[in-house]
Amino acid sequence: MEGKVSMRGEDYEKDFIPKDYLTTFYSFGSGTVAEMEILKFSLQNLYQTFSAGGVGGDVLIDIGSGPTIYQLLSACEVFREIIVTDYTPQNLQELQKWLKKEPGAYDWSSIVQHVCELEGDRSRWQEKEAKLRKTVTRVLRCDVTKTPPLGSAQVPLADCVLTFLAMECACPDVETYRAALRRLAGLLKPGGHLVTLVTLRFQHYMVGPKKFSGVYLEKETVEKAIQDAGCQVLRCNCVSLSYSEAYCVNDGLCFVVARKGPSA
Repeated sequence: MEGKVSMRGEDYEKDFIPKDYLTTFYSFGSGTVAEMEILKFSLQNLYQTFSAGGVGGDVLIDIGSGPTIYQLLSACEVFREIIVTDYTPQNLQELQKWLKKEPGAYDWSSIVQHVCELEGDRSRWQEKEAKLRKTVTRVLRCDVTKTPPLGSAQVPLADCVLTFLAMECACPDVETYRAALRRLAGLLKPGGHLVTLVTLRFQHYMVGPKKFSGVYLEKETVEKAIQDAGCQVLRCNCVSLSYSEAYCVNDGLCFVVARKGPSA
């Protein structure tokens, strides 16, 4: 199995180990420099978008949450309700562990403290954790390659759809990626925001000994796909940051904030 590139959904169900993923990419303070820099870039952009950038509202839907909560730490201050979603049952279980404060849940405290420091008060990290647990109201299965992506779940149109480092892993090619973004735009209210972080020129990443592939995207491809989904790009922050080659082969990251048009 080692060296085999996993792509299909059943490969994720069988081979994706949440704890391996978390310890590789989210060991804040003790992990490798490249992964730390990417995480800091993510948290800074999320803070700017939600705390100072005016993006907020009633409902945020996080698509492809994985087993992580870092992407929601700033958003929970400006949304009444957050719905988290993922394709993989074990990722949803890992999320539930943290939300319910169960034994063995991943320790996000150092990352929560970093976000609180960005917001001006590191000491309120426990308050923020409690706020996020209260704000996440639903944990749902999703498949962005299907219509509708949330299956039979009844959800309101969202003020924001967030998707971080997920779409390029869920989609095997550009056409699938473009179609998936159209589905995500369909979850938004007119005037709602799409916020995404994409790994550029992505080839594969490692979770333990298992290799997972995805779609190779350039900045222009991402922007055009968002525009063709009926959203106007408001902010596009692309940087040359890349992961440690042993963990992920990519070249750059692109953080985008877009707004759905009134008639999209």
